[in-house]
Amino acid sequence: METPQLEAFITVVDAGSFTRAAARLRLSQPTVTNRIKALEQALGVTLLERLPQGAAPTPAGGELVPYARQIVSLNAHAHLALSSPGRLRGRVEAGTIESLTNHRLLPLIEYVYLRYPSVEISMRSPAEGDAISSVRGGRLDCAFFVDCVQEGHADLETKVLCPEPLVLVAGPGHPLSGRKGVSHTDLLGATLVCSDSSAGYHLRFQHVLDALGAGQPRVFTLNSVDAAKRGVANGVGMALMPRIAVAEELAAGELCRIDWTPPFETYTQLARRRGVAANPALDAFTDAAVRVVEEQLSDQTLTAA
Repeated sequence: METPQLEAFITVVDAGSFTRAAARLRLSQPTVTNRIKALEQALGVTLLERLPQGAAPTPAGGELVPYARQIVSLNAHAHLALSSPGRLRGRVEAGTIESLTNHRLLPLIEYVYLRYPSVEISMRSPAEGDAISSVRGGRLDCAFFVDCVQEGHADLETKVLCPEPLVLVAGPGHPLSGRKGVSHTDLLGATLVCSDSSAGYHLRFQHVLDALGAGQPRVFTLNSVDAAKRGVANGVGMALMPRIAVAEELAAGELCRIDWTPPFETYTQLARRRGVAANPALDAFTDAAVRVVEEQLSDQTLTAA
């Protein structure tokens, strides 16, 4: 197996077609096709199924995907290390949700920018699925997420960074704004605005409402924290968000906290795969994340005092 062959294979899997993969790699389509054929011949199996609409991995191809990603990644890290001995270099692909990026993780980007000038960082929400699935599939190196603490992630290393309380917010004119002791049943018929649809806490909130047995609520999925806050402030339903993401709007009276407490506790957490090749840039990035969040919490404690 050669690295260019594996790169071509991974790109076809991610792009879903040979044509799009060739465009991403800036190669001709016959070159991509030849690299895949050579890889299949070397392994003695068919890796990709050619479909009318594109291409998809066969069962054997699906098994190869995580190993191929790891080999390509390790090759890139080796080149970077040898091109600049003694200097931390590399690239980290991190998954997150917008509310964390904007209100919890910006200091992390600044920290890495100042201390590791040769480390590149990409922090984004996955185009498909949730960030945890992308970490498992090798498409992301790590992921920040807000959810309950769960056991049983045998393939992942997870670390709790801090508690991340959620608040249910609405505009000042909402019928439940200012009302004391709002219950689950008071939320029947609610219109919800979803700012981070891939966040685990949104699914848990949805389960709470589903358990009431009164049909599906009306949901506006915006996947933009700022748009969700503006919509809610203007009377478009209510939204469940991390408190840190709406603190300014609550203080200014633009949003109101509905007196309802989620029946679950959530935390900002960090996940990465177990058993992957050493990645000094990723190690430095995750260590920095722990340090930055600890400093944030310390600053908040001092401010409150």
